Amino acid sequence: MQNTPVSSLVGEEYEVEVGPVAHGGHCIARTEAGRVLFVRHALPGEKVVARVTEGEETSRFLRADAITILDPSKDRVEAPCPFAGPGKCGGCDWQHAKPGAQRRLKGEVIAEQLLRLAGLTPEEAGWDGTVMPAEGDKLPPGEVPKWRTRVQYTIDADGHAGLRKHRSHEVEVIDHCMIAAEGVSELGIEKRDWENMASVEAIAASGSHDRQVVLTPKPGGRLPLVELDKPVSVLRVDEKDGGVHRVHGRAFVRERADERTYRVGNGGFWQVHPKAAQTLMLAVMQGLTPRKGETALDLYCGVGLFAGALADRVGDQGAVLGIESGKRAVEDARHNLADFPRVRIEQGKVESVLPRTGITEVDLIVLDPPRAGAGKQTVHHLAGLGARRIAYVACDPAALARDIAYFADRGYKVRTLRAFDLFPMTHHVECVAILEPVKKDG
Repeated sequence: MQNTPVSSLVGEEYEVEVGPVAHGGHCIARTEAGRVLFVRHALPGEKVVARVTEGEETSRFLRADAITILDPSKDRVEAPCPFAGPGKCGGCDWQHAKPGAQRRLKGEVIAEQLLRLAGLTPEEAGWDGTVMPAEGDKLPPGEVPKWRTRVQYTIDADGHAGLRKHRSHEVEVIDHCMIAAEGVSELGIEKRDWENMASVEAIAASGSHDRQVVLTPKPGGRLPLVELDKPVSVLRVDEKDGGVHRVHGRAFVRERADERTYRVGNGGFWQVHPKAAQTLMLAVMQGLTPRKGETALDLYCGVGLFAGALADRVGDQGAVLGIESGKRAVEDARHNLADFPRVRIEQGKVESVLPRTGITEVDLIVLDPPRAGAGKQTVHHLAGLGARRIAYVACDPAALARDIAYFADRGYKVRTLRAFDLFPMTHHVECVAILEPVKKDG
């Protein structure tokens, strides 16, 4: 028996009314035949012509780009970036929306995920429904925020630097990135030839003048002589084991938060927005209200941002345990917090290390898990430790909502939730939820 060939719908065009925003930087629309479209470059309430970019006759839904705007929203603006739009760079989702509209759309996504996955309204989550800019982050009207202190450039076959197109390995060659921080732009990555390189990451530390470039060669590719417009340290990624090695300059950059300096080595993780670390640290500390002498956990602790803030506040009679899987991040965290004798940093996955510690109770918990969330097993373990408050820092509202539901199963409710627009022009948003045990009657 022969298989019936599946007909691709890529390139098909539909005139549609655009419905609500969905998680992921697109809006939902339906064709006259009832097919669901996830449409990028559109806004709720618009009438557009949508061209299919992914999908077949048998697909549950289709992905599409709005290529013609027939009836624009009042929130629409002309995308300021020449590399934004259908078929172009996939980095920014909302270049075509006013800043206030971008934050409203993100708020609608958070509310939808909370209701669908955790069964909570904004009021029940202690959230006023707003998405706030980063601490002290104000811009003149019409100015594009230059916030991205780390930019990963992909190199095309001709050695030109660019950014990937949406859901594609194709490269959109650029001559500048409008949301790149000035410290990244001043390196001039886009102006030079990167033959034999697969990618180039540019890092401009916001807490210092440190600049760093991380080179990933193509298989067999030789490292170029790096001559950029500003002094910079250079690292390379080993093609065999993925390890990061110093070529010249420092192997780390220095960042600042909570009046402390943090060493971040080998291109390791630090919040990308220059004001994000301080904003999130304040939100977590204000929500937890640490007291002298308390014990605390900092899970997925990175280089020790929250562990340091906690240690400072619980004092010499308190204690903090941080757990982090990355070897270099653990080394940095131990260095960064060496002046706190009551802080211990353990390396390994949280779900493996935490049970081995023998800890049965703790006063405070901070967790900042990867995009997939902490998961049911870890959440249930944490709920059994009896913390008076838990701070959950989340870069994905769906994962946050799922884990909030797991916490609810074990007797924890959301006290407050705050949302921050730390990734302007994109669909990404950061949330801080504060949870506490449900009070039992009697």
